[in-house]
Amino acid sequence: MNVTYWALDLRRTLRDVTNIFFIVGLPLIMYLVFGSAQSYTDEPLLRGNVGAAVMVSMAVYGAVTATTAISGGAALERFQGWGRQLGLTPWSSAGFVVTKSAVAMTIALVPVLVVGLAGAVTGAQASPAVWVLSLGAAWVGSAVFSGYGLSAGMAFRSESALGVAGGSLVLLGFAGNLFLPLSGVMLDIARFTPLYGVNALARYPLTGGQIANGVSDPLWLPVLNVVAWALILGVTAALLVRRRRGRI
Repeated sequence: MNVTYWALDLRRTLRDVTNIFFIVGLPLIMYLVFGSAQSYTDEPLLRGNVGAAVMVSMAVYGAVTATTAISGGAALERFQGWGRQLGLTPWSSAGFVVTKSAVAMTIALVPVLVVGLAGAVTGAQASPAVWVLSLGAAWVGSAVFSGYGLSAGMAFRSESALGVAGGSLVLLGFAGNLFLPLSGVMLDIARFTPLYGVNALARYPLTGGQIANGVSDPLWLPVLNVVAWALILGVTAALLVRRRRGRI
């Protein structure tokens, strides 16, 4: 049943044109505008060029948008009666969570591959190992934001939850050094934001931790950021789920 539901839900999600545009189309357009179309694309980095760095960041943005939207949608389904429908079947709650997570990670892989392919044909340069490690880290790291989407869905309990969560990702992207290179105090603040760690970790195979103006991060910093935010978002989602169950 898990595989059947995964296939059905995956097909349903892919048919949602608006959702797919923000998950796949928007990161692709942003890469083409801010990456391949700019003169600084060919500037060298430690193991590639700037175009590859922009590509990785846009892949991160698309992947976290996917996991946030799908996990938030899963929370809303529980409020809209779908959870009760599933309760009439032999399917367990754990099976629902696992399958929804599988759908989210499958969809998150799409923008990573699409943006990566666009980078390959528009001048993004890096070694094969860097391509695999950076894009792989962008995909795996996006799982952290499942907790973010679930928390938003549980907190707002309406369709506006997905809009709030998606819109806030744009702000988090700017605050997390995803779209524009930050420096000074703004960079110091960015290191504490949730998107900074995933983005920095995905870029690390390409840049070796170098950011701008000679500033660099040790590997443990983005790893610590990702682990910390995974715990924060996971615990928040768990508390909201428990509070919701306590009201039923």
